[in-house]
Amino acid sequence: MKSFKIALTRTYLVTIKAENEDRAKQFVEYYLGNCPDLSTEKEQKEKNFSIEDIEMVHNEAQQV
Repeated sequence: MKSFKIALTRTYLVTIKAENEDRAKQFVEYYLGNCPDLSTEKEQKEKNFSIEDIEMVHNEAQQV
């Protein structure tokens, strides 16, 4: 199979209680910043794909 690099962008609104806004941003970036591969081996075989690597290239929290 050929490998492709795909950029995926998502935005989440996270409600968090913390002592201040800066700490809230730090906690959200740290604890929610990494996304796992949720596909199963069975799904990968059935649909003929494999996720080789997931690299975080941007992780920034903003107040909305």
